[in-house]
Amino acid sequence: MFTGIVTDIGEVLQLERRGDLRARIATSYPVDGIDIGASIACDGVCLTVVALGREPRGWFDVDISAESVARTNIGGWAPGRRLNLERALRVGDELGGHIVSGHVDGVAEIVAMKDEGDSTRFTFRAPEALAGFIAAKGSVALNGTSLTVNEVSGATFGVNIIPHTKAVTNWGGAGTGDRVNLEIDTLARYVARLQDWAAR
Repeated sequence: MFTGIVTDIGEVLQLERRGDLRARIATSYPVDGIDIGASIACDGVCLTVVALGREPRGWFDVDISAESVARTNIGGWAPGRRLNLERALRVGDELGGHIVSGHVDGVAEIVAMKDEGDSTRFTFRAPEALAGFIAAKGSVALNGTSLTVNEVSGATFGVNIIPHTKAVTNWGGAGTGDRVNLEIDTLARYVARLQDWAAR
């Protein structure tokens, strides 16, 4: 489990096609403190560490299944891409965002950006099948970042991203047309499931 509070910006160093896709990701996390088998959210996708190294700088490898590639924006990753990273939540950690599983539901697209003071208003288009799970003043995880929804209109919704968030994540380099990993709020998922079950 994660909170959607990004704690490092990683960089894709290399990608290798094996049976699955293997990615090597540079990190400023001390690699001595990462275990093989640990979970790290990479742009919101929960991935398992399979190898570690320190040269030329700290890095970890992850294997990515075809299912994960199909459901996320990972197919567009390339060496040099900056990734939002978050270590898994530990008992006693502060829950500063909202509960995030790292299981991406789909891909949204940035359709508009507008500066509002020092912040930036982003407008996204969600997949139609997920739009009903997004509510004004509710939470979403976008590229692994816990964000509050400002408004919803059909399949589009808006969020404001403050300067601090742009500085400590990869949102500072985002642009219209970018595809971003979307995870809907867990509570919304279960409410919809209960309503569906009750309607039977």
